[in-house]
Amino acid sequence: MSFAIAATSGPRFALFIDGSNLYAAARSLTFDIDYRRLLEVFASKGNLVRAFYYTALIDEQEYSPIRPLVDWLDYNGYTMVTKPTKEFTDATGRRRIKGNMDIEIAVDMMEMAPHIDHAILFSGDGDFRRLVQAVQAKGVRVSVVSTIRSQPPMVADELRRQADQFIELQDIARDIMRETAEVVVPVADAAERPAAVAAAPRIRQTA
Repeated sequence: MSFAIAATSGPRFALFIDGSNLYAAARSLTFDIDYRRLLEVFASKGNLVRAFYYTALIDEQEYSPIRPLVDWLDYNGYTMVTKPTKEFTDATGRRRIKGNMDIEIAVDMMEMAPHIDHAILFSGDGDFRRLVQAVQAKGVRVSVVSTIRSQPPMVADELRRQADQFIELQDIARDIMRETAEVVVPVADAAERPAAVAAAPRIRQTA
């Protein structure tokens, strides 16, 4: 393990997981995330207040490969934050699904800032640089988990520079990877790629 978080009696921290971004980063490094192991690893490093997982979901679909993952996370220690996706047609006439969760992550991190000492953001999206700066101004330490070892790197340089600590995803892969399991594909990411996902029960939804 290449990072350190204080013991349980020390600073409080929370995880903010951009589901599609983390999925893409892990896949670029050719492994899949075991979310039970991820939660256990980080919970063992300190006083974990909350673990948020963000994903957008397609309504009116009978089945989705992400449904088992969403259900499992919801029942096993994660705070699920979802919203319906938006459908649009791109310049080539192809149907696309947009599921950007940036606003939801920003709102939750700002709301949690008075209650934590350390925020750990699982995303490489450069749009979060200003959010990180704002949270740091409130006295909260911010770490970013992503990778620079993929081609191209999954983390924006401006986000990595702004963070108090950068945790290379490949360095912790052995501790959080899924040993053997079928791949579950999260919803479309900020790049607005096609996806096939549906809502699951017991999920907090945002407008």
